[in-house]
Amino acid sequence: MKSNITKAAMVVTLLGASSQLFAQDTTPDATGRFGKKEFRTWSIGAHAGVLSSNTIFNGANRDYNSAREALGYGGYIKKQILPALGLQADFLAGKVKGSGQFNPLGTPQYFGSNTTFETHLEWSAALTAVYNLANISINNENAVLIPYVKGGVGYMSSGAENSNGTTTVQNHYKDGYFIPVGAGFKLGVAKGINLDFGYDVNFTKTAEFDGLNTGKFDKFSYGHAGIEFALGSKSKPQLQNYSSLANLRNESAEESAALRNALSTAEQKAARDREIYAKEMGDDDGDGVANKFDKCPGTPAGTVVDGSGCPFVAVAPIIKEKIIITEADRKVVSEAIKNLEFDLGKATIRDKSFPTLNRVAALLVEKNFSLKLAGHTDNTGSMALNLRLSKDRAEAVKAYLVSQGANASRIEAVGYGPNQPIATNKTAAGRQQNRRVEFTLY
Repeated sequence: MKSNITKAAMVVTLLGASSQLFAQDTTPDATGRFGKKEFRTWSIGAHAGVLSSNTIFNGANRDYNSAREALGYGGYIKKQILPALGLQADFLAGKVKGSGQFNPLGTPQYFGSNTTFETHLEWSAALTAVYNLANISINNENAVLIPYVKGGVGYMSSGAENSNGTTTVQNHYKDGYFIPVGAGFKLGVAKGINLDFGYDVNFTKTAEFDGLNTGKFDKFSYGHAGIEFALGSKSKPQLQNYSSLANLRNESAEESAALRNALSTAEQKAARDREIYAKEMGDDDGDGVANKFDKCPGTPAGTVVDGSGCPFVAVAPIIKEKIIITEADRKVVSEAIKNLEFDLGKATIRDKSFPTLNRVAALLVEKNFSLKLAGHTDNTGSMALNLRLSKDRAEAVKAYLVSQGANASRIEAVGYGPNQPIATNKTAAGRQQNRRVEFTLY
């Protein structure tokens, strides 16, 4: 009863440790290529084959000379972490047999030649790491051939029976650790289904696996064939079968197609741009102005055009007539200045000033002169009053001259008030001189 409890506890411990490791999600990289959402990472498998005391590591120091092959069987559950690496919980059971001469040193005396042993492997559980050496496929991302190696650690329960034909010794079941290593390959026969062919060597940590406590630790082999099924959505590929080479080729093909499409689009756009450029920047009428900027398209050949493409209209040069002011002209203006009088403190021209102003108006009409009228006052009164009075008197003269036919646009009237005196304002005679309207012909 105690032995059965111990066995069950070991199995639970191994399966628990494996489930904790398997519970870790595959961490996707920046592109999400290896994320759990992209692939099926869990699988289960079953296998059967031949258990043998012969291994590829057998030497001269053996308890039994000949192996007697027997049936073995098992299964596993696997978590794929990367395309090349997975963790696997294995189960194996069956019988290991052997016969022939053995070294009787230290063994019961009733054993001799032609003895046999039969070890019943009641159960074994192991946690192994499986490394895929390659995912061989060129045109398909789901690999067809997957060679692998594996290794790990396990725990088993076994009992041996030894016999020389007349006497049989039954050993009790013993538990112990063992180290499984192996190699094999898988064939992908369908999406998520693989055939599994492998060869394992199990190194026990005891010399009594075959019932004899002699020599070095015992070992046994297991050649097997089986089948594996990926768990999860059938629409997703199995991560174990993922071929990065094929994926790289497919990605390269997609990128190449995308580049070709982009190049074709760019060439079409360039052709449209050239067509638009030829249409807008061409010069259909040959006038030297691009169509885009030609406001008068279709001008006759040889036509001189301006910057907008329209026929150039020559503007006749403006010949400015030279104005000559004679002494007689100046005398007319001088007499008008001398005879110009206003009512006191007002801009009203007195009648005696009109005859000389009439001659100035006639001179302006005849010779098209321009005239500047500048009003001035003495410093009697406020500045504001004097500025307004000087301006009003100049305007009064302008208004009279215009009424006599002079061109208003050629007469300028300004007022300076007392700011430009020509005599002192301390005397009545000086103030009289400062109250004036100056006429300037030009």
